[in-house]
Amino acid sequence: MEFQQIFTIAGKEFRDRMRNRWVLAVALVFTVFSLAIAYFGGAQQGTVGFRSIEFTIASLVSLVIYLIPLIALLLGFDAIVGERERGSLDLLLSLPITRLELLLGKYLGLAAALTLSTLAGFGLVAVLLVRQLSWAGLFHYGGFMFSSVLLGLAFLSMAVLLSVLTQERTRASGLAIAAWFFFVLVFDLLLLGTLVATGGSHGGEAMAYLLLLNPADVFRILNVFSLEDVRTLYGLTSIVPPALAKPWLMGSVMAAWIVAPLVLASWRFKP
Repeated sequence: MEFQQIFTIAGKEFRDRMRNRWVLAVALVFTVFSLAIAYFGGAQQGTVGFRSIEFTIASLVSLVIYLIPLIALLLGFDAIVGERERGSLDLLLSLPITRLELLLGKYLGLAAALTLSTLAGFGLVAVLLVRQLSWAGLFHYGGFMFSSVLLGLAFLSMAVLLSVLTQERTRASGLAIAAWFFFVLVFDLLLLGTLVATGGSHGGEAMAYLLLLNPADVFRILNVFSLEDVRTLYGLTSIVPPALAKPWLMGSVMAAWIVAPLVLASWRFKP
């Protein structure tokens, strides 16, 4: 495996996203929504303006869980299948490059574009709010930004896997939307429905560990347990045991969600 080949493909993917203003558009979306939540998130309680870093992070977590997975899935679903439909995949593979190098190059280029747009969007909010945040607040906000990047990379890995598994862009896009619905909307409802239907007699203790099967829930745990007040706002102190409330452990689980789909995609992409 030659890293020069990987970086060449990654650079091309990144430049393509920069030329079509994709990074700028996503960064603006994150900035606008984040500022709106930071300043108007308490309107229902009759208050307007920045309240606290705890309230801001708790509000932004919900935004990120809905928005970033969708953006990541739509960004990467045609990474491979798109080249296949355009007939350029065979041309690329005729060059002195392996399938693994092509796959990693595609992923790294898309990951760089997604990371830049995420950090730029949320980073601009931090600059605008810097006078209202303490050093501790900035530290926790930085952790929130980093975990948001990890969440996007996890769903981008899923998108690349779907792109490898399918033969048509329409099917890949449909599976990407289905994945978003399942992990963001359906998964937690299934767990909660099972718990309620059984009266809490089955699955109560395993509930916290089943949450690890969803990267969106791992992201939620990472940020909910970063601050005491955020834990109170979400009311998850009694659901997630202290053994799981460790940033390094949740970060490792998120890293596994990034690597595992890529490993499966690499295995399936073999000739």
